[in-house]
Amino acid sequence: MQQELTLHDIYLARQRIAGLVLRSPMVRSESLSRRWNCEAWLKLDNLQPTGAFKLRGATNALLGLDPAQRARGVVTMSTGNFGRALAYAGQHLGIPVTVCISRLVPNNKVEALRASGADLVIHGNCQDDADIEAHRLRDEQGLAYIPPFDDPLVIAGQGTCGLEIMEEQPDIDLVFAGLSGGGLIAGLGLALKSINPAVELVGVSMRDGAAMLESLAAGHPVQVPEVASLADSLGGGIGLDNAWTFAMTQRYMDRGYKVDEAQIARAMLHFLHEEKMLVEGAAAVGVAAVEQHRLDLAGRRVAFVVSGQNLSNETFAEACRLAGEHPYAHL
Repeated sequence: MQQELTLHDIYLARQRIAGLVLRSPMVRSESLSRRWNCEAWLKLDNLQPTGAFKLRGATNALLGLDPAQRARGVVTMSTGNFGRALAYAGQHLGIPVTVCISRLVPNNKVEALRASGADLVIHGNCQDDADIEAHRLRDEQGLAYIPPFDDPLVIAGQGTCGLEIMEEQPDIDLVFAGLSGGGLIAGLGLALKSINPAVELVGVSMRDGAAMLESLAAGHPVQVPEVASLADSLGGGIGLDNAWTFAMTQRYMDRGYKVDEAQIARAMLHFLHEEKMLVEGAAAVGVAAVEQHRLDLAGRRVAFVVSGQNLSNETFAEACRLAGEHPYAHL
């Protein structure tokens, strides 16, 4: 039986990753606070050196390897941001990194991975195909496989984000974050609920291909078709043999919502016009959920994890089209 993760694991992760990972700012959103009559805070993990929160878990996972594993190198599967994070940390730690991605990964993330120093492998038409290839390379080359989310060191690393939220705003009532494989929600949930069990944690996915939400509804991990989305970072399955994040999401997440592409687009444009930030669709889904589902936040202290900013020109143009705005209207 595997040992349960605790808040202590998150504190250990923070100690390990200090120096390579930013303690990201948490700033008040005046526009959202006024709009919803609440106190809205933005946890800006889009400002991490690799442009996304996944640097936390990737760095902690690499630092947890033994010397022999570090020398042989590692392999992972990614929708882009985790692979880039692992490559960045690997380069700083002198660990060879191979990243397997599918053909659904946007061009900007492919080019960033090519420039990262990682050995990039493009295989298949979905995340599951890329994962099969990653496991094949693990077996063939003796590499250490690092899952992008379903791993205790990765989860503990992502949990450092929740630790920082509670230290900055210990009276926070509600936290919104994107929900994909569950690494972020699991880590956040462990940190938040260990410190204050009354904090509500809300996960948000795109409407189509929401693997974790579909799995939670079924009561066990299920496969769902992976489709293109403005929130491309949230795509892919959770693994039918999921060992960590399904159970932790089930335990810690209070509510989960799906949001439409047009609503994601409008939320992305909100960040551009009101917050002066260009963010990924996955970073804007919390705002999209409040709007689409008309959630009442009046009088509450609310945090939104702004998870990443690695946005392609093509995805931005599509967001503008869906939001009914010309791509250059903001210039």
